[in-house]
Amino acid sequence: MTPFTTRPEIRGSFGVTTSTHWIASTVGFGILEKGGNAFDAAVAAGFVLQVVEPHLNGPAGDLPIIFHNAEKQTTKVVCAQGVSPAAAKLEHFEALGLKLIPGSGLLSTVVPGAFDGWMLMLRDHGTMGLREVMQPAIDYARDGHPVLPRVSNTIKGLAEYFAAEWPSSAAVWTPGGAAPEPNANFKNPDLAATYERLVSEAEATGEDRSAQIEAARKIWSEGFVADAIFDYLEDACVHDVSEQKNSALLAREDMAKWQASYEDTLTYEYHGWTVHKTHAWSQGPVFLQTLAILKHFDLAAMDPMGASFTHTVIEAMKLAYADREAYYGDPEQSIIPMEELLSDAYNAERAKLVNGKASLEQRPGVIAGLEHLAERYIERAARDFGVQNAAPQEPTMAHLTEKRGDTVHLDVIDRWGNMVSATPSGGWLQSNPVVPGLGFPLNSRAQMFWLERGLPTSLAPGRRPRTTLTPSFAEHADGRQLVFGTPGGDQQDQWQLIWFLRFVHHGLDLQEGMDAPLFHTLHFQSSFFPRQALPGEMMIEPNVGPAVIDALRARGHIVTVAEPWSVGRMTAALRNPDGSLHAAATPRLMQAYAVGR
Repeated sequence: MTPFTTRPEIRGSFGVTTSTHWIASTVGFGILEKGGNAFDAAVAAGFVLQVVEPHLNGPAGDLPIIFHNAEKQTTKVVCAQGVSPAAAKLEHFEALGLKLIPGSGLLSTVVPGAFDGWMLMLRDHGTMGLREVMQPAIDYARDGHPVLPRVSNTIKGLAEYFAAEWPSSAAVWTPGGAAPEPNANFKNPDLAATYERLVSEAEATGEDRSAQIEAARKIWSEGFVADAIFDYLEDACVHDVSEQKNSALLAREDMAKWQASYEDTLTYEYHGWTVHKTHAWSQGPVFLQTLAILKHFDLAAMDPMGASFTHTVIEAMKLAYADREAYYGDPEQSIIPMEELLSDAYNAERAKLVNGKASLEQRPGVIAGLEHLAERYIERAARDFGVQNAAPQEPTMAHLTEKRGDTVHLDVIDRWGNMVSATPSGGWLQSNPVVPGLGFPLNSRAQMFWLERGLPTSLAPGRRPRTTLTPSFAEHADGRQLVFGTPGGDQQDQWQLIWFLRFVHHGLDLQEGMDAPLFHTLHFQSSFFPRQALPGEMMIEPNVGPAVIDALRARGHIVTVAEPWSVGRMTAALRNPDGSLHAAATPRLMQAYAVGR
């Protein structure tokens, strides 16, 4: 008997797109139908996600992409994570009396990265012109789309704040003075006009496709878009989550001189799979390190929905995330001991720390010469930052307040075998006031830096924040290739990992894995303001059953049972050696969808 799934696993050979919103998935597949490749489709879907999920991402946000170019047989990262401004120095924040970088507002803004990242991939790997890939986003912003209930509720929750403190946001998100009702046709004419003008000005430079894309990049970073941003920032001083009014440190020169770039992936071999992730400026390596720890356990012998599996994975993740907090950061500005963190010898010792009981301690590994970083993390995780009544500014799920920002994800495979996994985020409507006339706000990614000296994640000019954004690509020795990912802040590499382990060890297909109950730990220090750690705490969906939940509590876990179908927003797509394709998307929140044929 075929196992029941909430929706079919999509199968075909022409192409598949899957994302956190059905409109974006459909737009991406429409680009494939028109003859575009996976890179064209991903860009078009990415721009549409900015329109239909503005509470989760925006044009001035951040973007990591892992892509596979079938013709060149190369797998690379697009790093479109903007850096901190040249003026972002610790002394500035010390003078303001801040212990943490606020989770919203102008002080927390780094160089906007997403737009340039999409353009870089389109120029070098796409086939379509700027107008073709951006027109769907322009149309949906101009003519409207059925606004998600979650978008409506987010705006309703912030409407009074926008009116009082961020009037430019009120003008865009509450037109006529009221938040849109769920499923009403919602428009963003300012964003449509911004993108229409940008495309038109780029087209005016001539017919050459690459030249137009390059012109768009320059218009964004130095033309009318930059003019509007810095005209606004010149005298803007706005209220943020610190309960102060602050101005931006971002300057015109910061935006003009920065561009997205390519990097090699970081890889790890696990049970026949080579898993590719971004480097330590993201949390991507934590996925790989958790695999390196779990390699020492017989997960295949465990019930994938059972207490032993859940406990073992949770405890391994605690160890890997402790190392994330101690040692990760921008590899271009800090020494990151990644070779040792992923080594067999190191993780064999880490695995010995996993026993039958839940640990309530922060246990980073001790690396010679960097012992002080482990000690400082343990102290930092226990510190009281004196933040009162502040909701965490963390992208996560329905069981948390909708006033927080979030993230989106998309995966695309085309008929030629090109593959894209992208996790756009930041610049969401809760992060900052809308830049007048542009229809979008700036980001708040700098909240992930620490306001203390000597850490890989200390605030410093020109440094990338250590983000949570982490797309995935994996390839098996038998020729199968897989792209996957999820929104969810610190939970991203937890939910992806659980799904991947069940796929590898227990044979769940893509959709079965999407439908299976998920869990995550809250034990380690959050990446988001107010940077809280909750030792021993975890969350799990109730459909694992009461016996599993009771068994986890008996092992010492502090278990919160989530609302049903509320944890995780996974999407994934698979290519087999014969060219056949599979795709799936989570049913949670009732908006993600896979499309293909």
